[in-house]
Amino acid sequence: MERTFQVDLRGIVDLLSHHLYSSPRVYVRELLQNAVDAVTATGAGAAEIEIGTDGHRLTIADPGIGLTEAQVHELLATIGRSSKRDELGFARHEFLGQFGIGLLSAFLVADEVRVLTRCGDAPTVEWVGHSDGTYTVMVSSEQRPGPGTTVTLVARAGSEQWFAAPTVLELAKLYGSMLPFRVLVNGLPANGEGLPWSADDPARRRADLVGYAQDILGFTPFDAIELRVPGSGLTGVAYVLPFPANPAEKSGHRVYLKRMLLGEAIEGLLPDWGFFARCVIDAGELRPTASREALYQDGQLEETREALGDQLRGWLVGLARQDPDRLGEFLGIHHLGVKALALHDDEMLRLVDQWWPVETNVGRMTLADFRSRYGLVRYTATPDEFRQLAAVAAAQDIALVNGGYVYDAQLIERLPGLEPGLKIERLDPTDLATLFEAVEPGVELSVRAFLGAAQRSMDRLGCEVLLRTFEPASLPALYLLDRSAAFAAELRNTRDRADELWAGVLAAFDKPTDDRPQLVLNHRNPLVRRIAGLGDSELVGLAVEALYGQALLLGYHPIRPADAALLNRSFLGLLNQAVPTDEETS
Repeated sequence: MERTFQVDLRGIVDLLSHHLYSSPRVYVRELLQNAVDAVTATGAGAAEIEIGTDGHRLTIADPGIGLTEAQVHELLATIGRSSKRDELGFARHEFLGQFGIGLLSAFLVADEVRVLTRCGDAPTVEWVGHSDGTYTVMVSSEQRPGPGTTVTLVARAGSEQWFAAPTVLELAKLYGSMLPFRVLVNGLPANGEGLPWSADDPARRRADLVGYAQDILGFTPFDAIELRVPGSGLTGVAYVLPFPANPAEKSGHRVYLKRMLLGEAIEGLLPDWGFFARCVIDAGELRPTASREALYQDGQLEETREALGDQLRGWLVGLARQDPDRLGEFLGIHHLGVKALALHDDEMLRLVDQWWPVETNVGRMTLADFRSRYGLVRYTATPDEFRQLAAVAAAQDIALVNGGYVYDAQLIERLPGLEPGLKIERLDPTDLATLFEAVEPGVELSVRAFLGAAQRSMDRLGCEVLLRTFEPASLPALYLLDRSAAFAAELRNTRDRADELWAGVLAAFDKPTDDRPQLVLNHRNPLVRRIAGLGDSELVGLAVEALYGQALLLGYHPIRPADAALLNRSFLGLLNQAVPTDEETS
């Protein structure tokens, strides 16, 4: 046998009024919204919504369509039956309210809500609802002079602050400042500003937009981009921030629905890459969530998001064509956002390629200029690699781009998509050794003993010793570590510091490899040639260890405990060789 659910009305009212909304202040918005819907239903072009408060009692009166007794039962006393609301004509897109539960927000601040309403020539109906879920409906002895509705709330003990006249006026201005109907609080106007992008004159509209950002958002925008998405009934403005924004933080936007404020920090309106802009928009077709404090994530919002992204993209492209200097200023502030977009957008990649200067070992220049001068685009993927290789590569006439900044390496790897046939190459540190000149066979044969002693001193550190000739001659040694060798070294260092359990886990990833760090000695350097001529293998070992330590420091490599011990040993050993003992001086 089928049974119906048993619903505790007190619990439902408590759930919706105390847990659906984030703050009691929304009760003013919900009352305003109901009044606006009622006035909108009449088709009146001008009307006044009056709010009065004495600090304990609040009333809101509208000259709207009003309700009959039957409609009061359907709209005010039925939760969740939206079809009845639709049948009564409140489902049209002109109306904000779509859930039939907005009046429940009044129970955030009051235990009793009184509604006095009249529709046409029908009698005035009184509805009184209580926070325990009970209500009464009757034909009122108090007749309204004409159609409309008056809602009265008496402050619950402890909620009086929400009925204070300055608070109510502030909330009415916050939520209703752009409403097309006049709103008065104790006779004081709460709106009348209108949409800041509504002026017909472009210069006046521009001044209004900038003034709105200064007054409401608290900054002077870098630029104001007017927005329009007809499919969503959306108009508005995107303010380009005059300061860097954090790409990891979600952008919050000021969103109005049918000119009623939805929220001041609504997320999800722009694509993630648009974090450099803050929007103020009014939309007629976007859907709010049930609490009307966020946008409903649906296909309409997704299409709107894409359309707004296209308009931001168009502004950037137009800036590149019409005002390159201004674009340079923008990129100086918000290059991260543009580069993030360029990862997936060819138009933005062209913009970054042409206008954003990157760091190279031959000076800052755009990628387009770099390609036109050097053809092949060699780059490093980390700032450390660039610091290690930049000067030496420049000395070999090898132009190198620092791809270690955020997104730069990925953008470089996308360049062949813009220019077919373009070659790019990530320069691995050990690849640089293959570009150095080998010493002559006779010279290499003469220093075989030296290389053997040098290699023995480096074996304990797992480092390979090479003898090459390269510029600059003033650099005696270069420490090179490719990616696989760096990974293996870091793995071993971590394993040595870990406890027994984790050491065993990490050992499973430690695979034998032929890749070893390289200490490349520069035979063009006079000091290296003198060390190579030493006949004392112990002294050779100390000298090579000292060169190894210097190469680590110059290449900004981390110093491990073993490296620190080696540096100390080589320093003291060389000092001992340089300073004679007492026996030698006597």
